[in-house]
Amino acid sequence: MEARRLSRRIFAQKTGRYWLIWGFLGFTISIAIAVCSYVATSASFALSWQAWTTIAVTVGVFLLNALTTLSAEVVFLGGTAILLISGILTEEDALAGFSNPGMITVAVLYLVVTGLSQTGGLTWISQRVLGLPQGQNAALLRLMTPVMGMSAFLNNTPVVAMFIPVVSDWSRKLRISPSKLMIPLSYAAIFGGICTLIGTSTNLVVNGLLISATDLPGLRLFDITVVGLPCAIAGMTYLFIAHRWLLPSRKPVISESDDVRQYTLEMMVPVASPLTGKSIEQAGLRNLPGLYVVEVIRNQLIIPAVSPKEILHDGDRLVFIGMIDSIVDLHRFRGLQPATDEVFKLNIPRSERCLIEAVVSNTCPMVGKTIREGKFRTQYKAVVLAVARNGERLPGKIGSIRLKPGDTLLLEANPSFLSRQRISNDFYLVNGIPDSEPLRHEKAPLAMIILGVMVLLASLGVMSMLNAAILASVAMLLTGCCSSVRAFRNIEWSVLLVIGAALSIGKALETTGAAGAIAGSLVQFSGDNPWLALAIIYGVTNLLTEVITNNAAAALIFPIALAISQNLAVSFMPFAIAIMISASASFSTPIGYQTNLMVYGPGGYKFTDFMRVGIPLNCLFWLITVTLTPLFYPF
Repeated sequence: MEARRLSRRIFAQKTGRYWLIWGFLGFTISIAIAVCSYVATSASFALSWQAWTTIAVTVGVFLLNALTTLSAEVVFLGGTAILLISGILTEEDALAGFSNPGMITVAVLYLVVTGLSQTGGLTWISQRVLGLPQGQNAALLRLMTPVMGMSAFLNNTPVVAMFIPVVSDWSRKLRISPSKLMIPLSYAAIFGGICTLIGTSTNLVVNGLLISATDLPGLRLFDITVVGLPCAIAGMTYLFIAHRWLLPSRKPVISESDDVRQYTLEMMVPVASPLTGKSIEQAGLRNLPGLYVVEVIRNQLIIPAVSPKEILHDGDRLVFIGMIDSIVDLHRFRGLQPATDEVFKLNIPRSERCLIEAVVSNTCPMVGKTIREGKFRTQYKAVVLAVARNGERLPGKIGSIRLKPGDTLLLEANPSFLSRQRISNDFYLVNGIPDSEPLRHEKAPLAMIILGVMVLLASLGVMSMLNAAILASVAMLLTGCCSSVRAFRNIEWSVLLVIGAALSIGKALETTGAAGAIAGSLVQFSGDNPWLALAIIYGVTNLLTEVITNNAAAALIFPIALAISQNLAVSFMPFAIAIMISASASFSTPIGYQTNLMVYGPGGYKFTDFMRVGIPLNCLFWLITVTLTPLFYPF
C-alpha cells in the first residue's frame, strides 16, 4: 500500500512537472506566433523572403532544442547551414560568429581555468569561499552570494568559468546534483552584472550610446544599482523558494552504493605540511563523501576510532577507506602525500602521471606475492597506491599486501601504462581515471596571481577581456601551471560551436531586418502612455536578447526607444536603464547569455529547463524594473 502511494505521488509530481513544461512551451510558441502574425499584417513592415526564412529557421531551432534529443550544437549548426546555403548569410557573416571576441574569450578562459585546476587553486576557492554547508538551501546561499558580489565588479564570464569546475566537485561532496546548482551559478552572475555600470559589457555599451546620442550625462558606477539590486535580491529569493520544484535533477549524485570497490589507502602528513597542527575536521578530511579515516598511525602508536578533533602531526600516517572518486580527491589534497616512498622513486615527473585501475588476473606473476616481494614498481613502472578486495579492509602497509586474483589495484603511472598493459595477460581490466593527474600545489600562488592580474587589467580597462585572458593563458602555460595537452583537452568545443552558430543566426535576424521589424511592430502598441512604452521596450529587448546577443539587442532597441521618448516628450533615462537590465536579464533560453551556455553541458540540462525556471524570472524582472525605474528616474 505504501509503495502504491509513493508511486502515485511520484507520478503526480512528474505529471505536474510535464504540464508546467508544456504550458511554458505553449505560451512561448503562442507569443511567437502572435508576434509573427502581427508583423505579417502590419503595413509598415513588409518583410522579404530572407527575413521570413530566418524567422522560420530561428523558431525551428527553438522547437528542435525543446522537443527532440538532438544535441544543441547539431541543431544550431544545422540552422546556420540552412541560412548559409540559401544565401541569406554570406560566408563572412556565417563565420563571423566563430571569430567573435566573446566566443574566443570563452575558449581562452578554459585554458586559464585549467591552470587554476591543475595547481589546486580551484580547490582553495572551494574550501575558502564555499565551505561545506548543510542542506541545499544553505548551499544556494553560499554559492550565489559571492558569485553575485564578484560579478558586480568583474566580467561575469570568467567568474562563471572559474566556478563551473569548483561547483561540479562541490556538488559531489555535498551529495547534490550539479543541475541543482549550475543554473543558479549562471543566474547569480547575471544578477550581479546588472547591479553596477561595469558589471556587464551591455551596461557600458548602452552608456556609450547614451553619451554619444543624447545630451544626458553618462551614468555613474552605482546609478543603476537602485533598480538592479532589488531585481537581484528578488531573483535570489525566487530561486531560494522555487528551486526544489523548478530546478531539475538531471545528473545523479554519486552515492556509496554506486561503487562496490572500497579501497584501503594510506596517506602521510609530510614535514611542514599546511595540515600540521589542524584537527581532522579543520583540515577538511571529515566530510569527504564515501571516505572515512579508519586510524592514525603516529610513530608506533595506532589511534583507532579517530575523533574529528584529533590534531595532525608531522609524519602522521592516515589510513582511509573509501570509493574511487573520493580517493582521487584525497590523492590531490594539499598537505598529504602517499605514504609509500615508491611514488618518489619512479623516473617520471609526477605532473606527467595519472591514476589507473587494474584488476589482477589469475595468470599475473604477482599473485601470491606481496607488492614488495614482487617488485611491482620495477616490473611495471607503476606504484600501487591502494588495493580493493570485495569491500574488505586490508590491514598493514601497502607493500605487505599479498595479491590475489580479482584484486583491484589503484596505480600511479605514466599514461603509457594503459597501452602497454591492455594487451597483457597480467590484468583482466585496465582503465585510466579521468582528471586524476597530481596537482602542482607549489604553483597555486602563481596561478592565483595570474588570475588576479587578468581580472585587474580587464576591470581597469587597460586591456580588453580577450587580451587579458590570452595573456593569462599564455602565462599559465609558460610558467608550468598547466600542460598544453590538458589545457586544450579541457576546452568545451560543443559550447563554443553553439555560441558561434547562435551568433550567426542572430546576425541573420539583424541583417534581414527581421529583428527590427518585430521590434518596431511591437512598440506601436505603446500609444501615448510612457509607462506602457517602457514596459514594451523592456519586453521587446528581453525577447530579442533571448535569440541574439545581448549587446546587439541593446544596440538595436536603443534608437527605437530614443525616438519613442522624443515623440512622447519624456526623459530617455528610464528607457536607458530598462534596456540595460532587460538586455542582460536573459534567463529563458541557454543561448540568451553565454554564461547560460557555459553551464548547459556541466549541468546536463535540457532546453526546456531554462524555460521552466527562466520565464517566471523574466516576468519578475520585467515587473520590478518597469515599476521602480520611473520612481528613481521620472519621465
